[in-house]
Amino acid sequence: MSAQLAIQAQGVQKRYGHISALKGVDLTVTEGQIFGLIGANGAGKSTFIKLLVGAAKADKGSLQVLGFDPRRHKAALRQEIGYMPQAPALYEDLTAAENLRFFGRAHGMKNLNEQVETTLDFVELSQRADDPVNTLSGGMKQRVSLGCALVHQPSLLLLDEPTAGIDLRLRSAFWQHFKKLAAQGTTILVSTHQMDEVVHCNELAIIDEGSILTTDTPQNLLQQGQAEARVWRGGQMEKHALQDYPVDLPKALHAYGLDPQIDRIELEANTLERIVLGLIEKAARLSGGK
Repeated sequence: MSAQLAIQAQGVQKRYGHISALKGVDLTVTEGQIFGLIGANGAGKSTFIKLLVGAAKADKGSLQVLGFDPRRHKAALRQEIGYMPQAPALYEDLTAAENLRFFGRAHGMKNLNEQVETTLDFVELSQRADDPVNTLSGGMKQRVSLGCALVHQPSLLLLDEPTAGIDLRLRSAFWQHFKKLAAQGTTILVSTHQMDEVVHCNELAIIDEGSILTTDTPQNLLQQGQAEARVWRGGQMEKHALQDYPVDLPKALHAYGLDPQIDRIELEANTLERIVLGLIEKAARLSGGK
């Protein structure tokens, strides 16, 4: 049985006045996946998420989220979606538990108190449940925000820059939470520009200036990266650009006959960040050439 699609976008366009925020986006996200939407600020990530939750309407194209049209079936869809915005949207004078309870009531939950306790435990805030949000640290507020998005047990979790401005330990904890949720069947779409985080995604799409440049797994993208081999022979250093370095490195060394004068070899592979930047720069060159 083939996997079901949680998100299906075809030719989605969105303009704000003279600004084209999305330019014919085609994108599919399979249920139970952690999917990364990668791009710089202003690339179109937040606009796409607004369309997914029905907060904005696409000008052209079709969009299905969990089988719903986000605008026509807004109320039904929002029961199935959890949304964590980039900046926590919390009631500062309420406690952590009261914030979760407020958002849970908005979804008409029957087992509300039990689920609030379970969710606070999941985001490791049980000990601060009765503390007003305005007394919590920035990282704790992020965890309350995540709890508010999770309390009604959504099928699809939309995360807009969820780890922006938090420390490395908490970022690691967040990704552990996300992986647990995905293992339980929750589909997660993460919008981020943190290149070191995308390796946690099952699949990712690179978006730039409203267009999807490529969609692939992090592992496949890393294999696209060019590497540089540096060979020292007789005190002189020679460089070799390697497109597919596991295969090309032996070829480069064959030219030397692997002779005894080769006393040092260094291999520097591209990072995912450099690969993504390369794709964006290539797209810019092609666009400028039209």
